[in-house]
Amino acid sequence: MPPAPMPPQQEKMPIPGVKNLVAVASGKGGVGKTTVAVNLALALTKLGYRVGLLDADVYGPNVPLMLGSAAEPRATEDRKIFPVEAQGLKMISMGLLSPGDRPMIWRGPMLHSVIQQFLRSVQWGELDYLIVDLPPGTGDVQLTLIQTVPVTGAVVVTTPSAVALADVRKAIEMFRQVNVEVLGVVENMSTFLCPHCDKPVDIFGHGEGARTAREYGVPVLGEIEIDPRIRIGGDTGQPVAAAGEAGPGAKSLYAMARAVVARLAAVSESAAGPKIQID
Repeated sequence: MPPAPMPPQQEKMPIPGVKNLVAVASGKGGVGKTTVAVNLALALTKLGYRVGLLDADVYGPNVPLMLGSAAEPRATEDRKIFPVEAQGLKMISMGLLSPGDRPMIWRGPMLHSVIQQFLRSVQWGELDYLIVDLPPGTGDVQLTLIQTVPVTGAVVVTTPSAVALADVRKAIEMFRQVNVEVLGVVENMSTFLCPHCDKPVDIFGHGEGARTAREYGVPVLGEIEIDPRIRIGGDTGQPVAAAGEAGPGAKSLYAMARAVVARLAAVSESAAGPKIQID
């Protein structure tokens, strides 16, 4: 059966002041997508860029926990929302508006409304990069984002396991179907360096993310190792990228951030087309 046709394209209005909107996505949950999004945003900030982080994972808004922030965004009478400042970047999340353990039981139209509000009402100011942490899968939030604003590109996060890779292919196909540039694949939990023998141990496999990237003709943006410090950093509100590139466990995350910057520059140059020389 052929795939259902996409809804008619609406006019996509860019977010004022935002130069690049980068979606961080995954085909399934549990692959460390939010960890990658948070550390990517922080690494870009430490590299000198102006960065915002929009937590669009409405059902699992974990960005505030990972950034150690419980501040409430300020809103004005004319419904403008000002993002929270957290560790050098601007951030908005449903986790700040509805904290605690109460689940969000929302249908498609409600999700559409809140994502529209985050995109249109939040006063981001001047940003080099707005990182959007999407929910897992290929659902309503993804379609709302894609249909509402021009997305510069998407970073797809996976682990080397076969189950995760089966779903990451669906995510890549979704972005391609709606004409969003797939910047590349990040293989998270790629390998583990044994502290006793100092040899790599491929707990979930290794290199399958690169193979999938080659299959689809997109780059590998990074291979993030299994490092307890990365997990502890997210759990305690002190992500490893916040300590700088020389910090423990941060090297591969900064390499990924630089790869994303380079890929965005290449995409921008390609979109601009060849320059015409006049003799």
